[in-house]
Amino acid sequence: MGKRYFGTDGIRGRVGEYPITAEFMLKLGWAVGRALQTKGFNRIVIGKDTRISGYMFESALEAGLSAAGVNIALLGPMPTPGIAYLTRTLRACAGIVVSASHNPYYDNGIKFFSRDGQKLPDDTEQHIEELLDQPFDTVGPDALGKAERIVDAAGRYIEFCKSTVPSWTSFASLKIVVDCAHGATYHIAPSVFSEMGATVIPVSVAPDGVNINQDCGSTKPAIMRETVLEQGADLGIAFDGDGDRVIMVDHRGDILDGDELMFIIARDRLRTGSRFNAVVGTLMTNLGLEIALRALGLDLHRVKVGDRYVMERLLAEKLILGGENSGHIICLDRTSTGDGIISALQVVTAMLQSGKSLHDLKAGMTKYPQTLINVSVTGEVDLQRPPIQEAIRAIESQLGEHGRVLLRPSGTEPVVRVMVEGPDGGTVERHARELAGVVREALSA
Repeated sequence: MGKRYFGTDGIRGRVGEYPITAEFMLKLGWAVGRALQTKGFNRIVIGKDTRISGYMFESALEAGLSAAGVNIALLGPMPTPGIAYLTRTLRACAGIVVSASHNPYYDNGIKFFSRDGQKLPDDTEQHIEELLDQPFDTVGPDALGKAERIVDAAGRYIEFCKSTVPSWTSFASLKIVVDCAHGATYHIAPSVFSEMGATVIPVSVAPDGVNINQDCGSTKPAIMRETVLEQGADLGIAFDGDGDRVIMVDHRGDILDGDELMFIIARDRLRTGSRFNAVVGTLMTNLGLEIALRALGLDLHRVKVGDRYVMERLLAEKLILGGENSGHIICLDRTSTGDGIISALQVVTAMLQSGKSLHDLKAGMTKYPQTLINVSVTGEVDLQRPPIQEAIRAIESQLGEHGRVLLRPSGTEPVVRVMVEGPDGGTVERHARELAGVVREALSA
């Protein structure tokens, strides 16, 4: 059966529009409580980012969970990976994240972690959806769930982040700009890096409920870049609203995306003796990373776009590193989910132990130019139509082994994403525009 509410990353939408309403969240909290409580595990943690709607949804979920007889631990504003960590260490049966990640403030969503700090399996999500169709009932007054606030949640997570790098590591020689996107890392990330010894210049750390991700953070790194250049900093680090993505900038103002950061981490893991033979990326992972990894003796396993699919492959192949070019990086040898702060710590540690600047450290990988064009579509999308396939074959023939063509329908918008990648930017852009025109004409016909 298909799922009505759960997408690849929980439930997400515009606040006030079904199902992102207080009424639905009350029922959702009850369904989750019914589905996930087990003997010996009767507590669920709730954390959120800094959106104003988080207050409303946190309260609604709390009421639903209490009605189902589940105890609640409230974490307050907390990065998504911090909620995953505290779900494990507090021995909860699940963790709930109230966040829409990198989206604007008027969106919100719900994500879940199982007791081991990983995403819920499909069958559990299906069970929750089935319970949403059942009548809402309340346990007896003596069995209602109780709520408590975990007052030291931030401190616990800060200490965990620092524990993912060697204890003798000090960042005392570094000046670092840290952009928190007015989001969930605002009171966490600056402390992590300053306690590691760095001189920290925090930006976008004044959330007001509506400025999350607004012209800042990993999706809009211009402020971070400008501050690095103005302050003569060694590097900059930018997170998204819920802290599971990271983008960095070197001292010259060059931006490093998730692919470049994964290359740096992979090479450093090999240097320190980690044993693995592949890194997991997605269909959008830059060809330059694949070539650079090959030079290190590593394969690149590509999966569908979405951190859920990256995680599935990591677990299936017993690998330790994977991610997306958006900056969502999973270091499974350090934590259980994608974590922007922990990923950044691995990169900065690699800098210090190599004695190289971030700019020099990325030199082992050359990104190939990519052009991505979204073609609006209506109705059925058939990408196997002869004109489209003929155009793809013609472009692939010209690019040879040094280029890629990718067509895929978006999972969130009525568009087909047309991507062409190769060594020459002008050629790539020309091919992408040609192919987009063929797709537009073929599908409209």
